[in-house]
Amino acid sequence: MVMQCLLPLACVLVLAAPGLSMPIQTLTIFRKTLTNTSASALKKTSWPKDCSELVSGSPSGIYIIQPTGLHPIKVYCEMNVTNGGWTVIQRNQKDTAVTWAESWSTYKYGFGNVRSEYWLGNEYIHQITKQKVYQVRFVIWDDSNNIKFADYNFFSLDDESHGYQLRLGSYTGTAGDGMDSDNPSTVHNNMKFSTKDMDQDTSRKNCASHSGGGWWYSACYSVRLNFKGGMTWGSLCKGDCKSSLILIKPAPYH
Repeated sequence: MVMQCLLPLACVLVLAAPGLSMPIQTLTIFRKTLTNTSASALKKTSWPKDCSELVSGSPSGIYIIQPTGLHPIKVYCEMNVTNGGWTVIQRNQKDTAVTWAESWSTYKYGFGNVRSEYWLGNEYIHQITKQKVYQVRFVIWDDSNNIKFADYNFFSLDDESHGYQLRLGSYTGTAGDGMDSDNPSTVHNNMKFSTKDMDQDTSRKNCASHSGGGWWYSACYSVRLNFKGGMTWGSLCKGDCKSSLILIKPAPYH
């Protein structure tokens, strides 16, 4: 499922009342308004570039954003964690219906349900993170449902021609630094993204095919979050993490 805004009406409804239905009379008014609105006027609609540009006090929910140089896309904005303004790029849980064993093109443009488990899409993540200096927060629910987090003060993805290579800054948090390591077989920082049909890891085997989902594999992993079943985060939980959430927003020092 491609995470993008295909219908202008849907965009208007989401911004008008995220997560809420609207009465038939209101829908009719919107239809008439859009019918009488020129295509050029619609193109001039100003969307936030990421969730950090939402009005202060906005609730968490589904919104439309438009990163620089990109068409509008649908995302989930987390507004309740650490001053809000976080754009959710991944959400997963152990009993998910999403298989995660998807192709390169599917990971490129995203899949899943933005209200539940989903991957925003490597191309969209790249386009967002090249706008400013971004930070990332990985939120992990361990096997006892305790919430742990791992913050990195820098986060970006290179473009597709460079394999959507991951760049992370310094770690702080309570989950442990699962993404960066001196061990070349389990490090994820500075690794290219791999899928079952695009093997860019450092192993002689295809880690994505063997491990069941796209990720920044080396040979093969310390962290595995894009997976159907129990997830892994370093020594915190090895194959029995219950849920995960990946959030990005501009770093405070940019």
